[in-house]
Amino acid sequence: MKICQLCAVDFTLKKFILPLVDAQLNAGHDVVCVCSKGHYTKDLKDDGYSIESISISRSFNIFMHISSVFKLYKFLKRNSFDVLHVHTPVAAMIGRLAGFLARVPLVIYTAHGFYFHENMNTFQKSFFVSLEFIFGLITDVVFTQSEEDALSARQYKIGSKEHIYAIGNGVDIRKFDPLKQYNSQDLRKSLNIPQDSFVIGVICRLVKEKGIDEFLTAAQEINLTNKNCHFLIIGERQVHDHAQGIEESIKSAEITLGKNLILTGYRSDIPELLKIMDLYILPSWREGMPRSIIEAMMMNLPVIATDIRGSREEVIHNQTGLLVPVRSPHLLAKAMKQLIDNPNLAKNMGESGRNRALKYYDETKVVGLQLDILNKYSDKIKLNGS
Repeated sequence: MKICQLCAVDFTLKKFILPLVDAQLNAGHDVVCVCSKGHYTKDLKDDGYSIESISISRSFNIFMHISSVFKLYKFLKRNSFDVLHVHTPVAAMIGRLAGFLARVPLVIYTAHGFYFHENMNTFQKSFFVSLEFIFGLITDVVFTQSEEDALSARQYKIGSKEHIYAIGNGVDIRKFDPLKQYNSQDLRKSLNIPQDSFVIGVICRLVKEKGIDEFLTAAQEINLTNKNCHFLIIGERQVHDHAQGIEESIKSAEITLGKNLILTGYRSDIPELLKIMDLYILPSWREGMPRSIIEAMMMNLPVIATDIRGSREEVIHNQTGLLVPVRSPHLLAKAMKQLIDNPNLAKNMGESGRNRALKYYDETKVVGLQLDILNKYSDKIKLNGS
């Protein structure tokens, strides 16, 4: 089959969609990826991936997308794809509209986390649910990463009930292996972290909705009584990111925490960084099915996360970690302290987390499931030239 994989930015393609692309290529399909041109586009092309650069804004301003829809429609029509697989909220809407106009035989939408969520006000939630419902009318198959989103899709009739699948999320278990030999001492030294320090880390985009404000507030509370804790923030703010930044909060926390707060920026050595952590935190306001939690679980780390969709599916409270309410820095600090003060409890949670991750979040199983579902629909696709 000739497949188009569409997302907004090349970062998403590189970090989240390539395993599926690789599996489809290995299965003999012809795959073309479409996204806005960015820092990773050239490297991906040099690696042999077929990429078409079409500018797609992440804004919800409809007037900014007319040109994108037209360009994408022409591209889809010209290439006669059998399958259009769309990802990320805005690109998924633009893509499905263009795919409908171009009469692509099969349109698949992966909801990496519906934009609406339980903590939105009623008007906002109704608006985004309505958008998903409308675009669901021109969607053949809906993939959700969390079971909770699959239930929401059926409840709000986002796509046909019999064509909604919870596919899960996963990581490469060969890459995230705690038994590998890592040079943790040198890495700690390079980050100015003492060998005996307790390290609490978070990996995310540096925006407000990831709960960084709450993480920093909790870190400062912990720092009042425990000067031996270091707080590691890994990630950066993407160029195309419209979410509210947290620059001022970081500046303020740096004054209080000093050398105990470490911001690494973007890093590619995530398994190594997780290996030097003692505790992983993800205090987001909303998520789909967060991969960073799975990565931490694979590396034997206990996890503290907010009690939200996706995160509460991955983290079993009091078994693989702890769940705290959204935007509750004091309760986050209390949970941190509980695991700092109880190393055996933290160790047991980390081991339970890895067992759960191996059982449910193996990337090869998640990708394999998607290929199986695609094959299920192959007889419904009028292949080009047939």
